[in-house]
Amino acid sequence: MIKAWQGIARSQRASTKPLDWRKRMSDNIAYALLVYTGLQIFLTMGALQVRSGSLLPYLALVVLVAGIIPACRSFERRWNRLSDEQAADPALAGYYRHDRAWLWILAITLPLALTGLFKLLAYILA
Repeated sequence: MIKAWQGIARSQRASTKPLDWRKRMSDNIAYALLVYTGLQIFLTMGALQVRSGSLLPYLALVVLVAGIIPACRSFERRWNRLSDEQAADPALAGYYRHDRAWLWILAITLPLALTGLFKLLAYILA
């Protein structure tokens, strides 16, 4: 039984990928942009069905795209500045979790908040 556990432990160590905060943040940014885009398309299409004659959903789409790209680039730039040694430093785990949380908060709430704002404006102006 001990030999079996040792074999499992060896295989897990061999298959463990080296830690690279740059790649992890880059992957999170890519997934967050996919979620963001899906939400934006879903919300914009819903707004287009309600107000087919209004340009506000298109304006919302432009504002949202213009707003998320600089935010994602700042996250990416911050993590890509790390050297190879820094990118493998486990001490950066707290900073990574903080930035990842903010990235996902922005990716999910920004489309919801701004689409809601533009729908409110459309309601007020109509």
